[in-house]
Amino acid sequence: MDAGEKRETQMTWRAQTLALPILAAVATACGPMSLPPADLVIINGKEPESLDPVIINGQADGRIVSSLFEGLTRRNGVGKPEPGLAEQWRISEDGREYRFYLREGLRWSDGSALTAEDVLYSWRRVLEPASACEYAGILYCVRQAKAFHRGEIADFGKVGIRTESPLTLVVSLNQATPYFLDICAFPTLAAVPQKLIERHGDRWLLQSGVPVSGAYALDFWRLNDRVRLAKNPNYWDRDNVVSDIVDILPTSHPGAALNLYETGAADIIWDRELIPTELVRLLRHRSDFHLADFFGTYFLRINIDQVPFQDSRVRRALALSIRRQRIVEKITGAGERIARHLVPPGVPGYESPAGLAYDPEAARELLKDAGFPNGKGFPPVDYLFNSSKLNEQIAVEIQSMWRENLGVKTNLRQLEWKAYLQDQRELRYGVSRSSWLGDYLDPQTFLEVFASHNGNNRTGWKHAAYDAFLEQANSAIAVPTRMRRFRQAEAILVEREVPIIPLYFYATMECYDPNRIIGIQPNARAEHPIRLIGRVFPSH
Repeated sequence: MDAGEKRETQMTWRAQTLALPILAAVATACGPMSLPPADLVIINGKEPESLDPVIINGQADGRIVSSLFEGLTRRNGVGKPEPGLAEQWRISEDGREYRFYLREGLRWSDGSALTAEDVLYSWRRVLEPASACEYAGILYCVRQAKAFHRGEIADFGKVGIRTESPLTLVVSLNQATPYFLDICAFPTLAAVPQKLIERHGDRWLLQSGVPVSGAYALDFWRLNDRVRLAKNPNYWDRDNVVSDIVDILPTSHPGAALNLYETGAADIIWDRELIPTELVRLLRHRSDFHLADFFGTYFLRINIDQVPFQDSRVRRALALSIRRQRIVEKITGAGERIARHLVPPGVPGYESPAGLAYDPEAARELLKDAGFPNGKGFPPVDYLFNSSKLNEQIAVEIQSMWRENLGVKTNLRQLEWKAYLQDQRELRYGVSRSSWLGDYLDPQTFLEVFASHNGNNRTGWKHAAYDAFLEQANSAIAVPTRMRRFRQAEAILVEREVPIIPLYFYATMECYDPNRIIGIQPNARAEHPIRLIGRVFPSH
């Protein structure tokens, strides 16, 4: 495409964008005129479910939490772990013990001392059964952490986490864990203020002046308006925090997001669901639209506690009757690759099983064998998805495929983000739209989700052989053996048992002008620490 065509495309996109209706919510998102202007404004997706590290579940919430609270390590501009609260560490020769040395003079934002005991408390809070933290399993690599979290032992002193001095934390692992430093950067494991939490319980984040350990303090959080972050003056690396005040705007509506961006009310759009699918082909030619492969998977969960989904033949039939290529060509349009397995490509040394390809004839045979010839007698499928035009379009397409290929009726049920998560957690669905984004470059970050006792499973599915293969992979010393066990587990998940149906691997879609915004570096996990980002020029 030559330059003339590109300019025409940009003008067409701008005209179409500005023609989109600006919803009433946008006026709220623009906020009161009396507020001092922010140095950086980011459209981050849906309203946060929480800003408590033990509660957060989505990437959008995690971006904010990672700015407020820091762990032993933190992410750099390309998504790799680097020293955070800990300035250095030593790893034993067998890879099973980590000795972290915290920085001298660390302070909470209120000026009080931050020590290894704070990190110990924060990790224990994640593992406390009463916390119901869905990401507690991320610490199962720590000696006796799983037993403590499951209530099999009550003495936390038996767990492989201890302080050796006010600035030294020692962690003992079950076996060498090559991605452990990545885990330490995960927002769930960030240091949180013990005294405030013990004093106020679940309402600790509602207090004014919440002490934080990260680059930013929480100035305020106005529902359906914004989260405002202000630079933490006591942050150990404050001199390298680029923007003083950052506004995070919530919206679920692509039209609203693009209008805010186009009119200069926002500098960045991060959530890929806030890019209208009908404009992606035009957007791809703009210099401020950034598209790349992403370490994440869009898939469907199946509630196996619901009739007739207990039967694996039914679940496999549903999977075999979905033509994924039609979804990525007709709906998503950003060059996404179809997914027949859960773990995205690109993990060194790992190759996923083939998964189930589109085969409607085989699907009909399976459904017939399960007692539903041509869909006769099959109850309507309750298909749950969170509100977004993209999710709705995919739901409608799948509804059509199941009707045409299997004679199965599907009722679509759309909920806002928090209600959707609640129904999914409580298994109030038949099939649910889902996604998972890798937390580190390893199959474990995807496959562990569907272990029997993982809080993020949300399918009702438990399988002893699957759990055993994961255990064997996690305890294997030789990398080829480890990867082989993961592959055997994934084959159970996506070929034999099928409590999930992978659809496609994500592509990141972000809007920002590289001539105006500094500090964003492309990477497979779309990790862009807010502390590194700022404007070069004033808003247009």
